Amino acid sequence: MAGARTRAGGRRGGWEDPAVRVRMHDDEVLVDEALVRALLRDQMPELADRALTVVEPWGTDNAIWRLGDDLVVRLPRIEWATGQVHRERSWLPVLAPHLSVPIPEPVAVGEPGRGYPWAWAVHRWLPGRPASFEDQRDPVRFAADLARFVAELRSVPTDGAPPARNRARPLREYDSATRTAIAGAAHLIDAAAALAVWEEALAAPPHPGPPVWVHGDLDGNCLLVDGRLGGVVDWGSACAGDPAVEVQVVWSNLFDDDGRRRFVDDLGVDDATLTRSRGAAINQACAALPYYLDTYPLIVERSWHKLAALGVGPATTTAGTRYRVSSPPVHDTRNPVPGVVQREDEIRDAPDRPGLEFVPVARRTQRDEAS
Repeated sequence: MAGARTRAGGRRGGWEDPAVRVRMHDDEVLVDEALVRALLRDQMPELADRALTVVEPWGTDNAIWRLGDDLVVRLPRIEWATGQVHRERSWLPVLAPHLSVPIPEPVAVGEPGRGYPWAWAVHRWLPGRPASFEDQRDPVRFAADLARFVAELRSVPTDGAPPARNRARPLREYDSATRTAIAGAAHLIDAAAALAVWEEALAAPPHPGPPVWVHGDLDGNCLLVDGRLGGVVDWGSACAGDPAVEVQVVWSNLFDDDGRRRFVDDLGVDDATLTRSRGAAINQACAALPYYLDTYPLIVERSWHKLAALGVGPATTTAGTRYRVSSPPVHDTRNPVPGVVQREDEIRDAPDRPGLEFVPVARRTQRDEAS
């Protein structure tokens, strides 16, 4: 239920309160309950006395707080996310009538204040849990539901839509960024295998038609379920672009082989689009893995899974500072997926543990991805 996405505070898996204390970006603005409450009192006093609870999994671009039972407050953490507020305010009402799955309804936009430098938003709350494979009652039906949603979104007229950005652009427009991301993750992954996936994607025919509406960032955090697909949130990357960016979700940990086939078949994905989707997935995973290594274990786990689904394993070198890369059981036992990464010097019994691989790690200080 919706409560699985919120909590009032405390620690999570040994990590400090993520919405307040964990700095995921070197230049992000930290947002706490006192700031949110002060902004509401100044600008939306009728909402200021409602309960505030942190939404999990926490956002990388936005600090997200549930406000009472039916609203949510979204405050950009970092400058690159500031355009999302007005993009969602402008386009969510346009897209919603065309979609059978609920999407957020913008309620209000706040202004900078109390030292917070950017516009922020209040949306209507959507119930449901973030999607995961283990929580799906019928993974193939989930794949069919998501394919239908993507098809509906593609059918919306793109007149005036935001132009393609990030991974919704033609792959050659973010070739340099992807090669940089692969090089930046080479201490963690088999960079040669990742580069081979990318170059195969580059060689695929480009999207032959006009750009189509895409969400741009489909993953488990954005897809809400309660038995079936029940909502899609986080539309800050929405634009008109290459449909392959939506197909990359099939390489995530939301799909097994049967679900992947159903999504691809229902959506009529051709070989070229599927190959380009592998390139988009390589860009995302290679950029995210080192960047969030110390701050967001869930993204690390998802990145490892995506890389494994693409045939990219961990690096084999053991020189330098080392981290443990575990391989927990996953739903596809033919393709084990590395899981949580931990520093060797933080695990007293690490040298005696079987099934571990150590790789050298140096945390990145900037996010290199399609931009």
